[in-house]
Amino acid sequence: MSGPETPKLMVDVVVPSEEGHVLLIRRASDPYKGYWALPGGFVEVGETLEDAAVREAEEETGVKVEVVRLVGVYSDPDRDPRGHNVSCAYLAHVLEGELSAASDASEVSFVFPRTVELAFDHEKIIADALAGEAPPV
Repeated sequence: MSGPETPKLMVDVVVPSEEGHVLLIRRASDPYKGYWALPGGFVEVGETLEDAAVREAEEETGVKVEVVRLVGVYSDPDRDPRGHNVSCAYLAHVLEGELSAASDASEVSFVFPRTVELAFDHEKIIADALAGEAPPV
């Protein structure tokens, strides 16, 4: 028996530095190839949202992160050109590791977000994360 068709579930991870930069990846593929974006991706079946956030951040940036809190849920049906994808965004900090672009990333760096073109609705997610108004996880 199959259920109703529903949006796909994703995570995005905001990792700020003390200097006001944010950990970003440069997308290696479409959509938004060449744009800067938050590390993130699709949640796997059997995985918690928080575990997906940690996994995606490490896969794309080479660093292990710890989730601090939920930033928010982003569900605009038009936020992703691939289809209706809902993202749960998390604020996190680096635990260990060296930056190394991998998976969907061609480059990874701590970047001042207002100086680059951001993919998807990541400008809003970053602003919400840095405003600090969401409840703890």
